[in-house]
Amino acid sequence: MSTFRGPPRKGENYELSADLNSEYQSKRKDAIKRVIANMTVQKDVSGLFPDVLKNMQTDDLEQKKLVYLYLMNYAKTQPELVILAVNTFVKDTDDPNPLVRALAIRTMGCLRAEKIIDYLCDPLQKCLRDENPYVRKTAALCVAKLYDLKPDLVIENGFLETLQEMIADSNPMVVANTVAALTDIHEAAVANGSSVEIFIVTNAVLNKLLIALNECSEWGRVAILNALSRYETSDERESEHICERVVPQFQHANASVVLAAVKVIMIHLRGVRSDNLVKQMIRKMAPPLVTLLSNPPEVQWVALRDINLLLQKRPDILSSEMRVFFCKYNDPLYVKVEKLDIMVRLAGENNVDALLSELKEYASEVDVDFVRRSIKAIGQTAIKIDEAAERCVNVLLDLINTRVSYVVQEAVVVMKDVFRKYPSTYEGVIPTLCANLDELDEPEAKASLIWIIGEYANKIDNADELLGIFVETFTEESYPVQLQTLTAVVKLYLRKPDSSQGLVQRVLNTATKDCDSPDVRDRAYIYWRLLSTDPGAAKSVVQAHRPTISLPRTTVSPALLEELISEISTLASIYHKPAETFVGRGRVGADSIPRKGTDLEEDQNTARKAIQTVAAGQQSENLLNFDDPTSDEQQPSGLAATQVLSATPAAANLLSGTSSNPLDDLVSIFGSTGLSNGVAPGQPQGGLGAGLGGLSFGAPISPAPPMTPSVLQAATPAPTQLTHQQPPPPQQAASEDLLGLF
Repeated sequence: MSTFRGPPRKGENYELSADLNSEYQSKRKDAIKRVIANMTVQKDVSGLFPDVLKNMQTDDLEQKKLVYLYLMNYAKTQPELVILAVNTFVKDTDDPNPLVRALAIRTMGCLRAEKIIDYLCDPLQKCLRDENPYVRKTAALCVAKLYDLKPDLVIENGFLETLQEMIADSNPMVVANTVAALTDIHEAAVANGSSVEIFIVTNAVLNKLLIALNECSEWGRVAILNALSRYETSDERESEHICERVVPQFQHANASVVLAAVKVIMIHLRGVRSDNLVKQMIRKMAPPLVTLLSNPPEVQWVALRDINLLLQKRPDILSSEMRVFFCKYNDPLYVKVEKLDIMVRLAGENNVDALLSELKEYASEVDVDFVRRSIKAIGQTAIKIDEAAERCVNVLLDLINTRVSYVVQEAVVVMKDVFRKYPSTYEGVIPTLCANLDELDEPEAKASLIWIIGEYANKIDNADELLGIFVETFTEESYPVQLQTLTAVVKLYLRKPDSSQGLVQRVLNTATKDCDSPDVRDRAYIYWRLLSTDPGAAKSVVQAHRPTISLPRTTVSPALLEELISEISTLASIYHKPAETFVGRGRVGADSIPRKGTDLEEDQNTARKAIQTVAAGQQSENLLNFDDPTSDEQQPSGLAATQVLSATPAAANLLSGTSSNPLDDLVSIFGSTGLSNGVAPGQPQGGLGAGLGGLSFGAPISPAPPMTPSVLQAATPAPTQLTHQQPPPPQQAASEDLLGLF
């Protein structure tokens, strides 16, 4: 058969291996390029590690970069072979070419292999003091990577002190990278619970940062500006000095630099008492913020979220720039929504007419969601500006007359809020709203109109007929509509008791007997009891005076607003939430954050309290037994009969906090119940009767004949069985434990 066997198949990796070991330089370089290409498209070329490693010692910088790229990708899968590259790395850090030196130290920092870290310290020490600034700035970032792997190694070798000295470097890029590295190390140390301040921005450091600010790259400026935002000024003069030095960054083309500069100004304006200087800074802040809106939609949205925060803190920043936020036809919905919110914030008596005409135009768009939000913005404007309320109501009436279903329904919802803000002011609108009753099919719109009818029932002649329509379909409506119908009918009865007595009786009967919502039933019972016992009390409860609504100036608390202002240009300011609410809560973050000792103590206390609660239940009476009081001779049943077997190993483990088995809490309560325990005559069998524990219905239970328990019965023991069964023989306990089922 061997004569018919073909030659062995040689795959692509075999060919690459042969080319990597070729005697020709060009062929080896071409093979490395193909290896990197395969690696880029997720093909496994880790088997070529030794062959690629042989090509590491070369004078060709391009080839060296490719080999280093391969090493960074596969160092984790081949940690034993990476050690072979150490000599070449160390040799390259002494190369006359600064690009090679920087490449070598950067690659060593990126490998993240335990075996190579110990060899990194000496080359890193040399590169931190290299004569070339490019090597120094690369080495500064390498210290931060090393701290992430082995913090103790960084501290022992004095790298932190070296970085502190490098802040005074003559090259601004070295200063920027040093600040970035120290900031990362500082944040990592704080996250690990360290109380030592690693990076403190002192007055001397401040001056060096301000000097380097205008000369480094855009990302270097962001790092320096973030460091400046952490500086705590000692007096007003220092705050003014920082603001004046940072203002030129507003003219930078990069949006991140602009937002970082805005953050620094907003933070240090807190220490400025001069109103003229504050107004001057705010006036200078407006043009760069407006310029951010000329960026792509994604950057626009980030800028708009930050502008929203800034307006909550200082509403006068963009008071004359409303037209900039008018929506364009090609804006995505998420940008339009943010612009609507900002336009309402900027609305005032001087620009409300332009705003209303713009919002009315938006209400004729094809995007239903955007139309709804535009109509809601009209209502918010009416609530915010008293003088413009009538104009807003007229715009809403024009929209209702369009007879477009979703426009009418959203307008009805908005009119409900207008009535709450201005009670008894726009009652002439009510007939128009009631005429559109047939257009309403959404729960919120129905509930809003029902509220209006109930609130002004004494001024609507046919209020009982209108509410009767909803009473007839009461059980078919959604819960919010049912609740509003119930309250509106009671309001109608309190105002017109003669003509609506039958209606209120019908709705209360339906709500208490046919409705499956406990909220609706409870409210109906409360109204029924109030009306039948004390109609005066019912009137004071149902028709109580309600405070008028207003538009909140901020969407977050003042303390949180200050915190978010300090986090501008980060995700916290985009989500309008503190960073700790979303950082470290993902699938990776949850596993990487170690549990604190206090959490373990709380778990142990909770387990101990739970067992004590069950133990206390043994002495309590059975509250479910409605027939006879529990006698002294009668055995407790149900939860009260549950015995806490604290002597079992499971309970001991649970109380001591050493338990790792989730079933230990069950075993601590039920004990080592055997699978073959017999059921004594007279005891109820497993099933419904056993589960109802102490419910006695007056009929005597006849003793059941003894049965041979099956596996199913043993696997689902009822609580009463567990408390009255005889303990199993000691030799069977280990094998027939409840845990044996799993």
